[in-house]
Amino acid sequence: MNDLRAERLQVMLTPEELAAVDDFRFKHRMPTRAAAVRELLKLGLATAAVDAGANVKSSRFGVFGRGPDGHTQRHPQQDAED
Repeated sequence: MNDLRAERLQVMLTPEELAAVDDFRFKHRMPTRAAAVRELLKLGLATAAVDAGANVKSSRFGVFGRGPDGHTQRHPQQDAED
């Protein structure tokens, strides 16, 4: 495989999503976040059969659940404890 990386991809992540990437990186002893993201992409592409269809927003594809305003939803258990 050609290891030349000529394209840059910028992705905005929530703090929770970034923590998940970092957790994966350290658990699997990956040298960089970029390497971890590439490995996660490889794993996801190998197993995914996603057909988004028409008129689907990018925010629909977050790692964690989202509320109607785009923010991470709180768990009902957390609300009961507050």
